[in-house]
Amino acid sequence: MSSALFSLSGKKVWVAGHRGMVGSALTRRLAREECQVLTVDRAALDLTDQKATAEWVKSAKPDVVILAAARVGGILANDSRPVDFLLDNLRIETNVLAAAAENGVAKLLFLGSSCIYPRDAAQPMKEEALLSGPLEETNQWYAIAKIAGLKLAEAYRRQAGAHFISAMPTNLYGPNDNFDATRSHVIPALICKVHEAKRAGAGVVEVWGTGAPLREFMHVDDLADACVFLLAHYDGAGPVNVGTGEEMRVADVAKLLLEIAGVKAELRFDRTKPDGAPRKLLDVGRLHALGWQHRIALRDGLERTYAWYARSVAA
Repeated sequence: MSSALFSLSGKKVWVAGHRGMVGSALTRRLAREECQVLTVDRAALDLTDQKATAEWVKSAKPDVVILAAARVGGILANDSRPVDFLLDNLRIETNVLAAAAENGVAKLLFLGSSCIYPRDAAQPMKEEALLSGPLEETNQWYAIAKIAGLKLAEAYRRQAGAHFISAMPTNLYGPNDNFDATRSHVIPALICKVHEAKRAGAGVVEVWGTGAPLREFMHVDDLADACVFLLAHYDGAGPVNVGTGEEMRVADVAKLLLEIAGVKAELRFDRTKPDGAPRKLLDVGRLHALGWQHRIALRDGLERTYAWYARSVAA
């Protein structure tokens, strides 16, 4: 493990987007550090408002910022609201990074997404694949905004000497996700559908697409731990992939969820719906070399998440 470059001890850490899946996981993880966690509700601060964001940061004086706030959604949401996904994310990123730089924030972590890489990038995808080819069309708007954000963080490092770093998480899942059968990502959508089949005694669970795409999935608590690690141990210009280095077919994830939920049902694949990229696996060699690896196995993480959903959302 590389030696620590930065300490959170005694620091004020602002988690922007603390009510989302990633933000809430970060606040849980940071509770174990000797730092003060700062949060502000969306009703009190609209991060797309440049003036309000600048004034809040100036008043709150965070030492560290983790930018987890974003407009997010699955394939359908991205494809049907491209202006929203592009503009809102660009505004959030530029406002938060500018305010952080102007107020001397000691360190900032920008969270991107594995969708920044080209659709046909060599697998597993290395950080160097960025901007080497066309994006997946169904989520290109979100991807372009995230690319702009990580490049803006890099630009602040170059022009202002700011200690801004970027992490590129793989597909995430866990508590406080968006569990909507039509607007969410694949795992929460499947959990919603599987649980409904269990409740209704249905014999069929519909899965969008062919079920053939390969995906890498990471529990959000692992991501939060990786973020805290990177704040302490990384201070480079380039992004760092955060993932498990393991992949599974979407169809096999659906079968595993049926097993976890104890549902005897047939999977029916709706081939009229898009698959998205055929394969998305991150090369996590850079992160492993720094000394961090994931701890939560997929089955264990899915069991935890399904139990949380059944108890907290569907109850």
